Formats: sequence, structure tokens, C-alpha cells
Amino acid sequence: MEDASASKYIPHQIGGLQNDSFRFGLDGVKSDIVGSHPLQSSLQSTRRMEEAMKRQCKVNLYGTAFPLKEELDRQILSRFQRPPGPIPSSMLGLETVTGSIDHFGFEDCLNDPRDSETFRPSDMHHGMEVRLGLSKGPVYPSII
Repeated sequence: MEDASASKYIPHQIGGLQNDSFRFGLDGVKSDIVGSHPLQSSLQSTRRMEEAMKRQCKVNLYGTAFPLKEELDRQILSRFQRPPGPIPSSMLGLETVTGSIDHFGFEDCLNDPRDSETFRPSDMHHGMEVRLGLSKGPVYPSII
């Protein structure tokens, strides 16, 4: 009796297909194969080395508890975000803790995706579904 009732149901994933090209855009094989630019990977490794050196200096000066507390604060502040919608999350607390608030680059005033002509506003309902694990895909749709 159990086998007959179990065969009546079709198993499915919540959120539908993972490769929904209408919602998430076309997939590119090149982006999966080719890594980042050599200069970009060099910059990232340099940042990691600088962070490791700063962490080691803090361990030597203040003891092992201080960098652990800073890392815990950084993890807590990196999770705090606004719900997806018209107002983007500024992550001001994380910028203050990491010290990136003092650096003003061209990306702070130029090249804002919201100023683009091809910008699609995010769907708040889909963003919350992705965040709660009810749907798959990126929270924000890509720029067309």
C-alpha cells in the first residue's frame, strides 16, 4: 500500500530549475573555465598577506584573544544586511571595522549599477525566497 501511494507523487525541487535562463541569464562556459586576471589574483593574494601580517602583529602586541574578537565582530557585521529591495545595504559597520571606510575610490561615486540604463530593479520576493532557501539562483538579477 505504501509503494502505491509513494509512486503517485513526483519528486521536485523547490524553486524550479537551476538553469533558468529567462530569470538568471545565459550561462557562459568561458567564465567557468578561465580564472581571474593575473593582476586581480595578485592583488587578492597581496591583500591576504597584508591581513595575515596585521593579524600576527596584533597577536604579538595584544595576545590571541584580540584578533579572535575582531574576526567575530567582522563575521557578525558581514551578515547584517537589509532585505532585498529598493534600498541597497551599505554595510557601514563592516566598513568601519575593516577600515575600508577611509578609502574613497572611483567606484564610490562612478560606475554605480543603479545609474545604468539597463538596470533591472531586484524582485524583493525572489530575493527573500533565495535568502530563506526556498528558491535557487542569485538574489539580484544581473544587469541585462
